[in-house]
Amino acid sequence: MSTLKISDADWAVLKVKLSRKYNHLTEEDLAYHAGEEEQLFVRLAKRLRRNRDYVLFTLAKELQNLESNSL
Repeated sequence: MSTLKISDADWAVLKVKLSRKYNHLTEEDLAYHAGEEEQLFVRLAKRLRRNRDYVLFTLAKELQNLESNSL
C-alpha cells in the first residue's frame, strides 16, 4: 500500500512531465483519478520496465517541485 497521495490538480502537471520524459506512454497509461494511486504505480512500473519503488521515487520527487520544468 502506498503512502503517496496525488490530487487531480497535481496529476495534471505531473502527467505532462511524465509524457515529455517517457514519450512512449499513452493516455491510457497515464489515466488517473484521486484514490487510484496503486493502480497507477503498477501500470507505470510495467510500462517503464522499472520496479514500483522507482516509480514512487520519481513521482514523489516531482511532487515536491511541480513548478520545475524538468523531470
